[in-house]
Amino acid sequence: MSPKSALIPSHIGIGASKCTTSAAPSSSSSSLHAVSICNFDSSDFALPTGEWPYTAADLNRLDNSSDDVFYTEPRFVTHIDDRAIELLTDYYKQEMTTLQQGKDKLDVLDLCSSWISHLPTEGVKYGNVVGVGMNEKELLANKQLTDYIVQDLNQQPSLSHLEDNSFDVICNVVSVDYLTKPLEVFKEMHRVLRPGGISLMSFSNRCFPTKAVAMWLQADDIGRLTIVASYYHYSSEWKSIEALDLKEMQSVPARPGTAELFQNPSLGLAWMNAATAVQKNNGGDPMFVVKGVK
Repeated sequence: MSPKSALIPSHIGIGASKCTTSAAPSSSSSSLHAVSICNFDSSDFALPTGEWPYTAADLNRLDNSSDDVFYTEPRFVTHIDDRAIELLTDYYKQEMTTLQQGKDKLDVLDLCSSWISHLPTEGVKYGNVVGVGMNEKELLANKQLTDYIVQDLNQQPSLSHLEDNSFDVICNVVSVDYLTKPLEVFKEMHRVLRPGGISLMSFSNRCFPTKAVAMWLQADDIGRLTIVASYYHYSSEWKSIEALDLKEMQSVPARPGTAELFQNPSLGLAWMNAATAVQKNNGGDPMFVVKGVK
């Protein structure tokens, strides 16, 4: 598949050909459907780390009212479909089990947390699991958290109450598009991660459009991956930045010929079942991750 036309502000300075949707499976996710779309390096960006190319207009929103109002009432719903959640949890499990080798447990920071964190319940031993979110009722309902902090990162992006090098994993599910101060937040993410720790920013194609930043609404999937990658690059010196697609599209199997069906009618039912399974996999919400390693 050819690269999409990345509809992102021209001053980002990344060619649309850097990321394509045809790529080899990620070495860190070989047992999953995930494919590594691309790895970014400093030469892919117009400015060096420490600079910032975005304007107030890029980070403007249709609704600039306080997010406290928007999140006053708890929302005990999921914002991606069940298949996307399954893929994300499986991806988390593979990343975390690999990271946990040689460690007794993993400390996790869940940014923009809610009533569910999608963390794997088996195969990973957790230490502290801290959620930072907007609604206390949602955070209280999240049984995977050992602690939580009610905080609006758009008003207070500092995580000064968290110590340097105190987490192994940082995750954020379908909320990076709402950050109006991503530079400050990503700097803090780098600070609180331990060396070798990973940050996993995931998103789909859904959002509350009145609360997403302007350049997010103007971009396609490849453009959005590039935007998140640029947040990493401009914030701090990350060891690596990788874009992944957790939902590899499958091909419908070839339909049996007429002669084959006459000889073995059960082939028709088998083909229909296989085609239905492929259609189910290919439908629904896409799921992307931009992974940063400190």
